[in-house]
Amino acid sequence: MGKPVIAGTRITVEIILEKLSAGETEEQILEAYPRLTHEAVRAALAFAAQALRINHKQFFDGQSS
Repeated sequence: MGKPVIAGTRITVEIILEKLSAGETEEQILEAYPRLTHEAVRAALAFAAQALRINHKQFFDGQSS
């Protein structure tokens, strides 16, 4: 299983998160990756939030590996 990507692209959620955390704006990311949309950036953030919730719950439920 590979890294999660934005549907229809090879752009990873990780790249979007890294660029946002480095201080790039959503507009700068969209200019650099014209196939992305505002919705795709929000979807990447939502995916990351959900992944953290799942991992957090598993950790505190004693299900971490």
